[in-house]
Amino acid sequence: MAENNSTFRRSNKMSVANLTLGAILTALVIVLQLLGAFVRLGPFQATLVLIPIVIGAACCGKFMGAWLGFVFGMVVLLNDSAAFYAINIPGTIITVLLKGILCGLCAGLVYNLLEKKNRYLAVFAAAIVCPVVNTGVFYAGCFAFFLDTIKEWAIDKGYGSNFISYMIFVLAGGNFLVELVSNIVLSPVVVRLLNIRKKANV
Repeated sequence: MAENNSTFRRSNKMSVANLTLGAILTALVIVLQLLGAFVRLGPFQATLVLIPIVIGAACCGKFMGAWLGFVFGMVVLLNDSAAFYAINIPGTIITVLLKGILCGLCAGLVYNLLEKKNRYLAVFAAAIVCPVVNTGVFYAGCFAFFLDTIKEWAIDKGYGSNFISYMIFVLAGGNFLVELVSNIVLSPVVVRLLNIRKKANV
């Protein structure tokens, strides 16, 4: 009976900790995405918004990762999607929310899959998967909803009929590299947070 009570208290403690961390990370996602619109490395956004998504997915599970990705998508929809709204409103909403939700969900799934083998590997893999899925779903949405307009944008930017190069080098490729490198560089920080949290829950 005492063991059951101890397990129950530990479970409640973890639930409260997850909710608290989730609230902090939600606020951080909003702030970082809003700041990313103003901080740039050349033509690309210097965004760190995927880092708290990876932290949430690793610390609190895949559903927290999906929630944080949803919040990320909502901020993008409200603040940074005007050009795509003008082309296709439903397509914009589907693409932006789906890429956010799936990048967090997939980061959590990959972390859970690899955590028992090696925590460093699990975090490293989740940190890579998150921007890959985010950008991959964005590209899929471009092909599904915005391709004709993107071809016109490519011509206007001097890429002629080579719209693939335009998509890679102008539309999202640079931001993807910034997100990927920042996630990889900061992944050891995520591991330290996980280690601290694990000790606190023992």
